[in-house]
Amino acid sequence: MGLFVGIWETLWFFGISDPKLLPPPHIFIANIPDQAKFFNTASRWEMGVTPGSGPTPLQAMIYTMFATLMRVVIGLVIAAALAISVGVMVRYYKLFENLTLPTITLLAPISPVAWLPVALFMFGIGNGPAIFMVVVALFFSMVLATVAHIDNVNKNFINVARTMGCTKWQTYTRVIVPAILPGLLMLLRMNLFGAWMAVLIAEATGVGYGLGQIIMLARNTFNPGLVFFTIGLIGIMAYLCDLALRMLQRKILYWIPETKEILNGLK
Repeated sequence: MGLFVGIWETLWFFGISDPKLLPPPHIFIANIPDQAKFFNTASRWEMGVTPGSGPTPLQAMIYTMFATLMRVVIGLVIAAALAISVGVMVRYYKLFENLTLPTITLLAPISPVAWLPVALFMFGIGNGPAIFMVVVALFFSMVLATVAHIDNVNKNFINVARTMGCTKWQTYTRVIVPAILPGLLMLLRMNLFGAWMAVLIAEATGVGYGLGQIIMLARNTFNPGLVFFTIGLIGIMAYLCDLALRMLQRKILYWIPETKEILNGLK
């Protein structure tokens, strides 16, 4: 990160980059108070303020960031819960696999952008279409990944469970699901970035107020400083979300040692 900022500043120092088109970090960071006023575009009823008054730039910025974060988290949780449940049922019930897996495989390659009109038809304007975009962007690929993880479970684990008299349901809940959890949580972390992309696309098209809408506002007003400031906010929020998922992963997978500890033990 520091190297990237250093290169950026160096390009500006030697006049290679135009500060009006590509402002260096020290310029748009210094202009944060001026850029914050552009976040003050939320309607009064959304901010819960009384008529005749308006939200402060800080209030508007916090509201904008929270709105986008809420859509990402809700969409990610819904997509993960549905995908894991459907993936397990695909392998648990043969009839369910025959009815659903071909359709899921058919819809998986479709870009989330293509689902935007469907989201608008179904949910109108607001949080609904943005959350729907996140769910659609993640659901199909996560189902296929869940099925693949189940197929790759060590057969010795399953044979031992059967030898000990476990039922099919017990084998899935006590052997297969715990065995695929590490891979699924890693997949969830990777899909977190896809969730951010999907929600920003939805917000940029005007289906919901958020950081994506601020990016479009910056483009329409030709404000590169606001663009990079908002990109920085998105990067920081996405990093913190990934950090939270890593902490959750360590908490859930308490029986798995840290990779760094394993590597240090080999030295």
